[in-house]
This record gives sequence, C-alpha cells and structure tokens, in this order.
Amino acid sequence: MDIKNILTIAGSDSIGGAGIQADLKTITSYKYYGMSAITAITAQNTMGVQSSLDIEKGMLRDQLISICEDVLPDAVKIGMVANHQQVEVISEIIDKYLRDIPIVLDPVITSTSGFNLTPNATVEKMEEILFDKITLITPNIIEAGIIYGKKIEKLEEMKEAAKILYERYNTAVLIKGGHLKNSKDDVLFDKAGLSVIKGENIDNENTHGTGCTLSSAITCELASGKSLYDAVFSAKKYLKGAIAFGFDIGKGRGSLYHMYNLRDKNENKL
Repeated sequence: MDIKNILTIAGSDSIGGAGIQADLKTITSYKYYGMSAITAITAQNTMGVQSSLDIEKGMLRDQLISICEDVLPDAVKIGMVANHQQVEVISEIIDKYLRDIPIVLDPVITSTSGFNLTPNATVEKMEEILFDKITLITPNIIEAGIIYGKKIEKLEEMKEAAKILYERYNTAVLIKGGHLKNSKDDVLFDKAGLSVIKGENIDNENTHGTGCTLSSAITCELASGKSLYDAVFSAKKYLKGAIAFGFDIGKGRGSLYHMYNLRDKNENKL
C-alpha cells in the first residue's frame, strides 16, 4: 500500500471533534500517516469554545521546519490560523518546501457556537499572501460571505461568489452549503468551471467538526492522485458516512465518528 504522509496545520480541539484531532482521525481513517503543526490551543467541548491561546510564530515555524526537514508531506491541510504572523510563517514554509503538492485551506473564522477564532486582519493577510498558493479553499457560506464581502444565503449566490473568488485569487473554491435552509449542496469552482455537488440532510445533529473533517478528507483524496472534483465527491461520501453513523457524545452538538469505515462489518452500530 502507498502510505501518504499528510500534514495538518491547525488548532487543537480539547474535546477531539474538530481541529488537529479531527484531521488526524480522518487521515488515519484513510490509512495514511498524519503529522501536525499546532497554531492554537483551545478549550472547547460540544457546547462551544471557552477560550483560545495562540501559538507563538517562532514555535509554529519550528514545528513546520522540523517536519519538512525530515518527512516532506505529500499533501497539506490548513485549518485555523490564529493571527497574521502565522499566515506569514505558513506562506514562507510553502515557498520553501511545499510548492508542488496539494494544499487545502479551510478558513476557520468563527466556530459554530459563534466564538471568533480568526481576526479580520488574519483573514486579510491570508487573502493577500496565502490564497494564491493554495490548491483549494473550502469556506462555508458564512466564511465565504466574509471573504466575498457580501452575505450568502442561496445556492445562486454561492455560485456567483465561487466564481468571483476563483477569479480574484486564481484558486479553486469549494463553498459548503451545510448552512443552507433548503439544501446541503456544495459549489465548486475551479479551472474546469462551475460544479454543484449534491448533498443531503442526514438525521443527526451531532456535526461538530464537519468542516475540518471534509477538508482533511479532500486533502487525503488529492494526495491519492484524484482530480479536484473526484476528490471533493469522494470526501463528501466519507463525511456522509461519518455523520450517518449516529455517534452521540457530550451535552451539546456532538462529534462525528471518524473511524466508522475501519470498523468490522459485523460490529453493530453504537
């Protein structure tokens, strides 16, 4: 088996449902080898984010250099970037080590519970020096609206925003429709043009970490050599299974069960 080395650059989630923990679980579920550089330590659970502590930029740089000087990754997923200095560090590392591999950026701006994880200055710095170095950015409609500069509420608005963002940054864009009222369709715009990738409602409110999980799954699919459309399509299928498994943990919006596809087929569901 060709075991790919996947690097995730993101924040730590103490409850284990999102961030670095969700990324590494997803990478493991693909039977790949996961590596991590942590941008922030958060105190959070299924009910929300209580606090967050940024990792100093020098420490982030040291983590990334330590990894890349020893085990060069086959693909990279970037999640929560805590401040604009970290954006500069990540941009430098991409230029030095990572220019020729797939890089997926999930711009984690706010948590589902409303906690502000990424300041506006950080988003602006990503737009300025990072977006054009990325293979795919994967904002949800709220995050896409912040980057686009206009609120997005409908599928047609997603299509318009994806096209404009692609042209603005010369970077493929996947706008996720999980927050839409009437559908769960995603919109992909890349060099092949516009694609609508169908989604469906699943009867499970425990969806903590879906964005992190999807972007990590896409990263793994790209590492395997799939086209962008096929990678997104397959990753959505994996995500659907993780949600549909029906895992229930915590007092609030619980996490997915990332390892569902590795369970023995004779095991009963939880």
